[in-house]
Amino acid sequence: MNEGPMLALAGLAGAGIGAMFFGGLWWTLRKALTSQRAWLWIASSLLLRMGLTLLGFYFVAAGHWQRMIACLLGFGVSRAATTWATRPRAKPSREVSHATQP
Repeated sequence: MNEGPMLALAGLAGAGIGAMFFGGLWWTLRKALTSQRAWLWIASSLLLRMGLTLLGFYFVAAGHWQRMIACLLGFGVSRAATTWATRPRAKPSREVSHATQP
């Protein structure tokens, strides 16, 4: 197969790996906030997410550094997308009539 489509597939695979990693991180932190054993959620999630991520990078790269770079770029895009999607939304503030004016 031509290297161009393989690089595109590696980028898409990196985006999928990133979605799993950062989505799992977001889910873990939400669970840990209400858990009695938050450390257990965080530690086990870290080991699982890192293991799956490294394994995914290993298989996607298949010994080609170009595929590894494409995979890392996809991972970075996924990080930006997850950060944007999970950011807190600001509610519109109401103007207070008794506030002091500058």
